[in-house]
Amino acid sequence: MDDNTASQETAERETILSVRDLTVGFGPKVVLDNLNLDIYRGEILGFVGASGTGKSVLMRTVLRLLPRRSGTIHILGEDYDSLGEEERMKLDMRLGVLFQHGALFSALTVRENIQLPMREYLDLPKWLMDELALLKIEMVGLAADAADKYPSELSGGMIKRAALARALALDPDLVFLDEPTSGLDPIGAAEFDELIARLRDTLGLTVYMVTHDLDSLFSVCDRIAVLGQKRVLVEGTIEDMLEFDDPWVQSYFRGKRARSIVPQDRSKTSQALRHGLK
Repeated sequence: MDDNTASQETAERETILSVRDLTVGFGPKVVLDNLNLDIYRGEILGFVGASGTGKSVLMRTVLRLLPRRSGTIHILGEDYDSLGEEERMKLDMRLGVLFQHGALFSALTVRENIQLPMREYLDLPKWLMDELALLKIEMVGLAADAADKYPSELSGGMIKRAALARALALDPDLVFLDEPTSGLDPIGAAEFDELIARLRDTLGLTVYMVTHDLDSLFSVCDRIAVLGQKRVLVEGTIEDMLEFDDPWVQSYFRGKRARSIVPQDRSKTSQALRHGLK
């Protein structure tokens, strides 16, 4: 594909998340400085960076959990700051979040955790919420009897899936995943990656995934964005990462723990997981 074709395809994509000139800091410390980022409909974007660079700060700022000093954030074509209360609630319902350690409420069952967003935003009868919770549980690959278990009774992998089911409770358009495979064994991590790709394809999700997992980046991410020096250093495909002349990026993607795979092999093996962005 030549540069003109690539530019044309990028222009034709629908931008789901647009961050422009974002600056975030705490006291005298600036964490993000004039950062720009775009995420397109239907893609899985892997977001990486060294520890302490501000990956979680960016995600929490986009979700309005942290304040920003300047810059604009448009989600699904809307500027949250310009919306009224009702419009903000409607926009919130179109977003789903899976935090790094699941963040399930320990005193609630899996079913009750999944129903929390439904109780907050919707007015549904209990029987319907029960059916919807069971549907989400099945959707993420958990057995039906997991519905009445408490987080303390679940394995790490089951907690991740239950938290994902809660993130999908309101049928969001855009899902934020914070280190979704951390703490999982290689088999469990690979299965979770496959689950994310399958849900993206079947539900039409757009996924913003903060991760350190190279296998996830190679197998399911359509694009990657690298955070460094308080901004996005580079964004693009694995091939773009391998060609980008930056010491940290080269060490990360070509270092001792990098996958021994060449770009052309990767493009062939990932076609089954990627639906293509047009």
